[in-house]
Amino acid sequence: MERGTGGEVHLPPPWLSPRTAYVHVPFCAHHCGYCDFAVTVGQDHQIELYLDALAMELATLDTPQPMETLFIGGGTPTHLSPAQLERLLTTLCHWLPLPAGAEFSVESTPESITDEKCRVMAAHGVSRVSVGVQSFRPHLLQALDRLHRVEHIPRAAEAVRKHMPSLSFDLIFAAPGATLADWTADLHDALRYGTDHISTYGLTYEKGTPLWKQRFRGEVNPVTEDDELAMYETAIDTLTAAGFEHYEISNFARPGHRCRHNERYWANEAYYGFGVGAARYVHGAREMNVRNTNDYIRRVLSGESPTFQSERIEGRERAVETAAIQLRRMEGIDKTRFREQTGFDLDPLFGERLARLISQGLLDDTGLSVGLTRRGKFVADGIIEDLMRHG
Repeated sequence: MERGTGGEVHLPPPWLSPRTAYVHVPFCAHHCGYCDFAVTVGQDHQIELYLDALAMELATLDTPQPMETLFIGGGTPTHLSPAQLERLLTTLCHWLPLPAGAEFSVESTPESITDEKCRVMAAHGVSRVSVGVQSFRPHLLQALDRLHRVEHIPRAAEAVRKHMPSLSFDLIFAAPGATLADWTADLHDALRYGTDHISTYGLTYEKGTPLWKQRFRGEVNPVTEDDELAMYETAIDTLTAAGFEHYEISNFARPGHRCRHNERYWANEAYYGFGVGAARYVHGAREMNVRNTNDYIRRVLSGESPTFQSERIEGRERAVETAAIQLRRMEGIDKTRFREQTGFDLDPLFGERLARLISQGLLDDTGLSVGLTRRGKFVADGIIEDLMRHG
């Protein structure tokens, strides 16, 4: 932080100094078969010790750091009891204070939300809750190894709506056995709740997860690529027709309800990360905490750093990474801001490769920005990998 000649405060640019923070709460009632996040099941007796450790890690900030967005993910943060939530949120509001109008998000599952927990969250300024609905079809919830039942969803939505201004649903398409009709019904069911934000994720078979092992053994059959593409197209057409902005490859929001926290990630700006498995990106250095909850607690409470991985990304490599990440946004890459952020001009950085993607109708160049076309959205991962590999 610097002060100008008139005493005004000049903050470092947001791609160096964090204005957003993520906090990980790993505890869950059940470990879903497709999930490869850092989660902890059957260890609820560790929650209080974990909150002790989290408070100690936050204290390494030395002084409270005002944030513009704060996101508590998991795991299932709302698996905590109301008293434990109260303790967690009090700690976070001290070390990571949020001004009026800031965005404060919490992830949850339908069966873990109660009116009392929503009251606690609202009292500490939580402004949006992202509910892992995944599907409204019982057979698909079973295929995804979800704990909740369809009847939990309306109760959860009602509790959030009663206390918080923004409700988000996460949905998964292309689950084993899913049809286009199933997916279309899921989208319309989500819209019936007046949801403000919907994230749509194609199922990924993460290596080592139970679902990946089932696929490897031939016990489940993945949806075909053509059917998965049709589901994605249906999401775009259905949600945009309902007035949602398609503002990132997998994310749709009513005007004024974008996830501002995630927009920081997609801009490749700096962020803090606290808790087991959390990542951070501060002053050009990327770090990752240990993924085992017992190791995290032991390290922090004994005065050790929980960080186990660190790397610094600079120069051309950082510019290429920034372009690849920013391309996920529907507004694409702003050329002027890209130059300011990375020190590189976008067009010469990628040269003829960028021109080729534009000529193929996969990218659109307005002169001021470069972004994905509709066709480009369908093969976005391949485009991004191409740019990362040859940039």
